[in-house]
Amino acid sequence: MFALIIAGEAIFLLPFILMRVFKPVIREAFVISDAQIGEAQALYGITAVISYFFGGFIADKLEARKLLSISLILTAIGGFWMTMIPSIFTLKILYAFWGVSTIFLFWAALIKATRQWGNAHNQGLSFGLLDGGRGFFAATIALSGAAILSFFFPADSIEITFENKVQTLQYIIGTITAIVFLVALLVWFVLPKEEIEKSDSKEFQFDFKQALGLIKQRKVLFHSLIILCAYCAYKLTGTYGTYARDVWNYSLEESTYFAVFIQYIRPIAAITVGWVADKFVPSKLIIPSFTILIIASAVLGLGIFYDQPIFLSFTFFVFMALGTYALRGLYFAIIEETKTPLQLTGTLVGIISVVGFTPDIFMSLFVGYMLGENPTIVEYQNLYSLFTIIPIIGLLAAIGFRKAIK
Repeated sequence: MFALIIAGEAIFLLPFILMRVFKPVIREAFVISDAQIGEAQALYGITAVISYFFGGFIADKLEARKLLSISLILTAIGGFWMTMIPSIFTLKILYAFWGVSTIFLFWAALIKATRQWGNAHNQGLSFGLLDGGRGFFAATIALSGAAILSFFFPADSIEITFENKVQTLQYIIGTITAIVFLVALLVWFVLPKEEIEKSDSKEFQFDFKQALGLIKQRKVLFHSLIILCAYCAYKLTGTYGTYARDVWNYSLEESTYFAVFIQYIRPIAAITVGWVADKFVPSKLIIPSFTILIIASAVLGLGIFYDQPIFLSFTFFVFMALGTYALRGLYFAIIEETKTPLQLTGTLVGIISVVGFTPDIFMSLFVGYMLGENPTIVEYQNLYSLFTIIPIIGLLAAIGFRKAIK
């Protein structure tokens, strides 16, 4: 399970965590706007959505050790490419490549292996450990990067040159790339060959009729919508650091540490909620998680605490993070409630991921165009106000899922 946790986050360090935590310095080093970042990540989303669907079939036929290792190595190659600080056009091509390397052979295999690791009564804890462990690993990597920023960009520095920013970012990207490559070796040597039993692939021959049967089920539709809304909230966490920079006037160092702090909420929320979910029913806890998101985003959108001390709006960002990361620990744990056969897990994950992770296509574009090039408190309020619609949809989908499985 340790290898699955490390691999599960290492694969996304370069395309996601890097941008989520170090976005302020990336914008300045690449001379790129939020809108252009959104365009690059949209290309990732397009190739990823295609990869989710076909990758699900492969996960039901091949062992996780090979699939995960190959994906990690390909992603690391892209990291070496990024250290050269390519042009905006090349950066977009790189993100399209990552959409395939991080998903096609990886995602469904990871989820199926995690479901196998936990039994029918421990799905909440299994997926809570997976996402919480991934979050802790990502936050630790981010904290190390923040320490590098603190070293090169001390708070009392009078002048920070463009060359300093580029060189420091190259150190961070290069270090993360090396970590991804080392994790690929870890997975290859640690994961047992029996991670996915050979008998499964022999007994099960993929049938498009079976896949179509899954697609037609109401519970699968609602499950997909739950993931979609929860993932939109997760994508929104990328704005927390830039909000601190643009609205609270935090320095690069301070805004980065704030983003890292938010990352550390993830393991606490995901593991705790996963453990509690096994005492009750995972799908029941999705409802209050979306409710927290609705309240917190509405408060931030209305700007109620804008003229008040920072710690008040800070608190609601914490609530947003708690609701978001709780959902991440739950939305695959409910697979067991659908009573889908284990040998169809990869196919099911591929189907629900096609819908559930489409925010990879539109969410970054949405955020980028809502904020513009020089965002102020007004742009952020508009963003969070409009976002409130999404957790409302998620709440309705969660209620619909509960009714469908009954």
